[in-house]
Amino acid sequence: MITINEHQKGFKLQYNDQVLFEHTNSSPMIFLGVGKDKMDMYRGNFDISDYLVERFALRKYAIEQISSSHVEINFSHDEANLKLKLQEKDNRLYVSFSCSNEMINRFWIRIHADQKEKVYGCGEQLSYFNLRGKHFPLWTSEPGVGRDKSSYVTWQADVKDKAGGDYYNTNYPQSTFISTQKYYCHMQSTAYMDFDFRNDNFHELQCWEVPEALIFEQAESYQALVQGLSGFFGRQKPLPEWVYNGIILGIQDGTEIVIDKAKKALDAGVKVSGIWAQDWQGERRTSFGKRLNWNWQWDKALYPDLDKKVHELKEEGIRFLGYINPYLIQGYDLYNEAFDKGYFATKDDGSEYVVDFGEFYCGVVDFTNPEAFSWYKDRVIRKEMIDFGLSGWMADFGEYLPVDCKLYNNKSAKIMHNDWPRLWAKANFEAVEESGQSEEVMYFMRAGFNGFQPYNRLLWAGDQCVDFSMHDGLASVIPAALSSGLSGMGLHHSDIGGYTTLHGLKRNKELFMRWSEMAAFTPVMRTHEGNRPQDNFQFDQDESVLKHLAKMVGTYTHLKPYIKSLVEENALKGVPVQRPLFMHYEEDETCYDIQYQYLLGKDILVAPVYKEHQDEWQVYLPEDKWVHAYSKEEFTGGYVTVKAPLGEPPVFYRKDAQHAELFAEMC
Repeated sequence: MITINEHQKGFKLQYNDQVLFEHTNSSPMIFLGVGKDKMDMYRGNFDISDYLVERFALRKYAIEQISSSHVEINFSHDEANLKLKLQEKDNRLYVSFSCSNEMINRFWIRIHADQKEKVYGCGEQLSYFNLRGKHFPLWTSEPGVGRDKSSYVTWQADVKDKAGGDYYNTNYPQSTFISTQKYYCHMQSTAYMDFDFRNDNFHELQCWEVPEALIFEQAESYQALVQGLSGFFGRQKPLPEWVYNGIILGIQDGTEIVIDKAKKALDAGVKVSGIWAQDWQGERRTSFGKRLNWNWQWDKALYPDLDKKVHELKEEGIRFLGYINPYLIQGYDLYNEAFDKGYFATKDDGSEYVVDFGEFYCGVVDFTNPEAFSWYKDRVIRKEMIDFGLSGWMADFGEYLPVDCKLYNNKSAKIMHNDWPRLWAKANFEAVEESGQSEEVMYFMRAGFNGFQPYNRLLWAGDQCVDFSMHDGLASVIPAALSSGLSGMGLHHSDIGGYTTLHGLKRNKELFMRWSEMAAFTPVMRTHEGNRPQDNFQFDQDESVLKHLAKMVGTYTHLKPYIKSLVEENALKGVPVQRPLFMHYEEDETCYDIQYQYLLGKDILVAPVYKEHQDEWQVYLPEDKWVHAYSKEEFTGGYVTVKAPLGEPPVFYRKDAQHAELFAEMC
């Protein structure tokens, strides 16, 4: 299984004939060092820098091959020794590390690479699907506004809000990549990491601690590879049945308004499965726009009779969803209760610690405290939300753990920061499971990291700008879904129309319509009014848009048998619902560079229109028998241009698909 070929200058290590490491004096595979970091957080945005005190290569080594599946390598240096233990277990290669010097807090390892190799994954990446040619810091945070340093919006967000972001910023990073050499590599750590794919001959993985291990797994196909990866982390449960019956409308401002707006959609022929009222617990007004009151209890003044309406709506086939996050605002009963019990993270001296979330201050519930964890899932999520009658919620944030607070488990917050989304997801998961509502309740999250996959019911892409920009608009959601799927998170959706309205951005109806078209071919359709609803186009402001929305939701519900089968396949095998073209067309080299199209399952190809004012759209089709969903014209592959007016997104299905008859009637 593990083969080492030594030569005069070093050695080459192979696992099942796949070269993983090469080591020579001139090009060592491992470096250690000491660094002093500086991390400043402002409302979820991090400014991170590192002063490198020293970095040294480990050139000397001694190899002991204990068996064909067990090798130990001892690297030595005057400053530190590092032991590598390589063992095969469950068809995976585990490379564990132990270091003799506790002062070492910087680690680099080089994985063998080929110049033609492509790399994907690293969690949810919104700017680039193939990661080759760039490096990717892995730290859960706000993705930033604009995410393109050359754009006006990002520049304004940086200058005025300290919130511009860059191509690598993401709510959901992950220290796992998939190679076109058909293996995945996972670095087991929760520290700050940076995966560098800029070198032709190696990938250099950096970690701000000596990691626990590297894990490799190989497969003969990408489907099998993702199946193995999702088996390692754990898989998502299927979605509740009611989700597929229509769109979840994001509406707010009180009981009467949300019901009236939902009725208007229903009267226009829009099938509605749920109402998502993010302000069910009250609202606040800030300079950013409309914000929520972070006290997770029903606001009786804003939502009178909601305790009765949620059940009446359910009888009519419409579920009511709310909102929650892992923080509690000062001045309310839940905050006071948690404070009195000592359930918040504190300052180093044990005194009160609060975070500025934008003109209001909150405590951080300390999930490393078992009592605080249980209190939040039972007292808050179960009692205030599930028992109240909510059928789901946005489980927001998770990426804001400040790095200077003190936690119950006495671990550094810099080490716990990346693990916070997993703990937050686990609290939601256990609350639902223990209430016996896993087939009724659906929550969705944006923050993630290693191991959160089995605890998150549905990923949401975060706060895109309300525009057609490539790095933070409609287009960015496509590589986000694909990279997430290859990272073991196979259920993905986004806010229809985007969210962030700042620095002159305003959602227009064309953006809303194009986003709706894409959302019809995802696991879940859901709208959002945005942070400044009055500045954004909303679904109920134009009869033609309502008609268009009814058509796209009709397509989504028509595809229910197919989409549901894909969600169940993801639960069983971990194969994502939205897939890169190369997952089913491995021999087609062009497919590996396509990041703005995807396969919905195996049989539907979707090429969303992500630019303004387009009546035609060019699509790449792998070699197969394809039928254009609207014109019924047949194609066999290559680049084709089709008509793409509003209401007719570029969608194709395989002529020989099992569900071909269903697909033929979807438009």
